[in-house]
Amino acid sequence: MGIPTISRIVRDTCRALWEVLREDFIPHPTTEQWLQIADKFLESCQLPNCVGAVDGKHIRIVKPSGSGSEFYNYKKYFSIILMAIADADYRFVAVDIGADGRTNDSMAFKISAMGRLLYSKDFGLPPPRPLPDTDGPSMPFVVVGDEAFQMCENLIEPYSSRDLLRCCLLDSGPATTQRSLLRSQ
Repeated sequence: MGIPTISRIVRDTCRALWEVLREDFIPHPTTEQWLQIADKFLESCQLPNCVGAVDGKHIRIVKPSGSGSEFYNYKKYFSIILMAIADADYRFVAVDIGADGRTNDSMAFKISAMGRLLYSKDFGLPPPRPLPDTDGPSMPFVVVGDEAFQMCENLIEPYSSRDLLRCCLLDSGPATTQRSLLRSQ
């Protein structure tokens, strides 16, 4: 068999596996599951009403023929983007795979099905609720992302790395700050 034939077989097999197994391994969470994820984020990260963390990862590929620079990324290699939302236990809640490598995280998320649903407020998140140990007002459930993502009601940046560093430097002595920075590397 030739390379084009094998490539088509692999691509078709992967697509069929995804379509058949997706709902078994990465089902869209129910309202009850979203609430459980939020409770876990509160317990482990002290992030109330958080239902996920989003980020993208470049997956190195061989340059597709005829693609020009479409898959060539800022890291200077050809890639596709794996965009994922993970829960507090680092398990995928939603994924999108295949945006071309030259696309930045923000755009890859915006054009993905999960991004379109989140930005249009149709992601199936529970209705807003008050933050723990408060009497209100009700706050929306959110996904956290870094500064690369366009923020909206349900997608926030919990803090900037610059503000975190300043907070560490102001609130603790030099030894504590140094240990915290070393742990984060």
